[in-house]
Amino acid sequence: MSIRQPGGAKSLMPLPRGETCRPRRWWFYGGVGFLGLVLLGAGQPPNSASPPPPSAPQPMETTAPQTPAPAASPMDEPIRLIQEAQKAYQDVRDYTCLLVKRERMNGTMPPEAVMEMKVRTKPFSVYLRWIQPRTEAGQEVCYVAGRNDGKMRVHPKGVLGSFAGFVSLDVNDPRVRRLSRRNITEAGIGNPIERFAVSWEIERRDKLTDQVKVAEYEYNRRRCMRVETIHPTNGNGHFHYYRDVVYFDKQTHLPIRLEFYDWPRQADDPGQLVESYSFANMRINIGLGDEVFKH
Repeated sequence: MSIRQPGGAKSLMPLPRGETCRPRRWWFYGGVGFLGLVLLGAGQPPNSASPPPPSAPQPMETTAPQTPAPAASPMDEPIRLIQEAQKAYQDVRDYTCLLVKRERMNGTMPPEAVMEMKVRTKPFSVYLRWIQPRTEAGQEVCYVAGRNDGKMRVHPKGVLGSFAGFVSLDVNDPRVRRLSRRNITEAGIGNPIERFAVSWEIERRDKLTDQVKVAEYEYNRRRCMRVETIHPTNGNGHFHYYRDVVYFDKQTHLPIRLEFYDWPRQADDPGQLVESYSFANMRINIGLGDEVFKH
């Protein structure tokens, strides 16, 4: 699935259907806020046990940005890193993390949404619980591939949630997309690993990307390799974003932060942030039981 961006450009990566969102309503008027989670989900009011979201990534002072050898494709290093991520993810049965997301919707960038996230890889299962902002805290969503007639189970916050409990909602319900750019089935790190593995191979094969920056950074007290791919032209309509940035944890080899920037509107414009997703405090293979995803 490709997405057409302003000016008719399409993405190589199977990103969300439709970049622009049409106004929609959910029949639970008082609980519509929970639908903004779709990629990254839901929680309880903040308390002393809720960790704060991590600070912005910082470059490591001890290392200079890396550049590929002149004879090599600039995509060689990104592809090496994504292949390491694919290999590492094969051994992941489940994981928990703190999700931090921002998605620009209809030209507006809302505050960060912070959620607790639990994922099982087989069958693909996601449980999300909203922590911040306070106006959205107390919401939950659960999705298990092959169950509940393919629908996700959602629990609105507050009195409405207490009254209604968990209710079923189609993952492709058009009303959901008003507040989220992505589908619940895209949640977690597995989907972007596969997307980048496919798209970066095409970029290397067809020589579509000639600007790549690789440097060592620190994020959430983790040393990372930051990969930035820049697409200065888009004459063939191959790309969805001007800049894609991925942070790979050097120890686990898994991506722990993703950033996507829109095309510049004037000279020297680095592009406007459209989406960012962080997977902080990740704990892998802790043995999540089936009861976590029964709702």
